[in-house]
Amino acid sequence: MYTSRVRYIRCMKRILIIEDERPMAEAVRFNLEKEGYEVDIALDGETGWKMFEAGPYDIIILDLMLPGMDGMEICRQVRQEGSTPIIMLTAKDSDVDKILGLEMGADDYMTKPFNMRELLARIKAVLRRAAAEEKRPPRRRMEAGDIVIDEERHEVMVSGEVVEMPLMEYRLLEIFMKNPGKALPREYLISQAWGGDFYGQTKTLDVHIRRLREKVEKDPAAPMHIVTVRGVGYRFESGEKTR
Repeated sequence: MYTSRVRYIRCMKRILIIEDERPMAEAVRFNLEKEGYEVDIALDGETGWKMFEAGPYDIIILDLMLPGMDGMEICRQVRQEGSTPIIMLTAKDSDVDKILGLEMGADDYMTKPFNMRELLARIKAVLRRAAAEEKRPPRRRMEAGDIVIDEERHEVMVSGEVVEMPLMEYRLLEIFMKNPGKALPREYLISQAWGGDFYGQTKTLDVHIRRLREKVEKDPAAPMHIVTVRGVGYRFESGEKTR
């Protein structure tokens, strides 16, 4: 009986909420704990960062506007450490805020005020994607010109240099390199990278494609690999065969 309980506790997903509005943070914690999650709260950026470092956590709910160390800086530093999923909260329905959050490496975003059931659904979706990525067995090494993906190491190299890449950018590049020369509809890319439970907008895809181009293209303004197919989506020109 005791062993069984220990196993259950270890299987609980840990969530870190970094939100300076205590009533909102407490409301989110209450609802998440009802769902069986283990939840910690930080009411400012510095505390949140220290708690993250002392983790581990399975997902972070991160407010954009925080006193001291803001959400963008926390997101940037978390991405330097690894691929812990991040759902960013924005105080207003601003495309600029959303794009900045995604560019910093957030996996998803929600605009305040938000529906608690939708937040729970998004948390479950992000955790499912992260779990699927961990379980997916490594397959092969892929090369396209000066771009190399080592799936066993989960590593991308461009011109011989390792390029740090958030999970969604990595997955999109992987999809492209497995489908060279094919015009891939936007809906297909979204379904393959995010899954059928994607809650965001197609603009989210465009932001990730732009960031991906900045990392793999010699001239992101005139891409040679990730080419826009007007009215359809994108096509990947490899230059070399995948092996």
